[in-house]
Amino acid sequence: MKSILKKLGSHFLAGLLVMVPLGLIALTLVWLFNWIDDILQPVIFFFWHKDIPGVGFGVIIVLIYIIGLIVSNFLGKRALYFAERYVINKIPVVGFFYRGIKQILESFSRTSKNGFLKVVFVEFPHKGTKAIGFITNEEILENGEKQYNVFVPTAPNPTTGFLLIVQEQDIIPTKMSVDEAFKLVISAGKYSPGEKDPSKITNIK
Repeated sequence: MKSILKKLGSHFLAGLLVMVPLGLIALTLVWLFNWIDDILQPVIFFFWHKDIPGVGFGVIIVLIYIIGLIVSNFLGKRALYFAERYVINKIPVVGFFYRGIKQILESFSRTSKNGFLKVVFVEFPHKGTKAIGFITNEEILENGEKQYNVFVPTAPNPTTGFLLIVQEQDIIPTKMSVDEAFKLVISAGKYSPGEKDPSKITNIK
């Protein structure tokens, strides 16, 4: 019975860790829908003499598409970069949640160049201690060796952490997905994905 309860608790926690970020996004979208709907309904009633529910939802869908279209080109990307760096990130609470949600969404995006490439182990904060890291970028040095930028998140808040620049031989690959690694970090180790024992994995050669 204790084993069953433990397994049920683990599954519940795994589901909770997925639902909380999605719930925050859903609540934000619902708030935007109601806000836009409240603004547009008086205008719609003035011209058509009746309320048309759902207009706010349609406007949000179109607005999201237009924003995605704009930030997909070079000028849009530059404008977004400056807006994030000099406006959004300067707002204490808003900047914190914006960076966190954006980082989580990008990590699950298959097409994003800023998303995490893979989950690895690195020796951190000192030799003999392993920490979970996310490879964010890789480059080839002049001598032909690979160098990796690895983000090591803090637990249970993965929106902050440390950026390590390590050589290929210092990377220990894992079979964990980004999803599993995030659950492990956010749960402070309570959630246990399949393989997380560095001693069973050989270094990249």
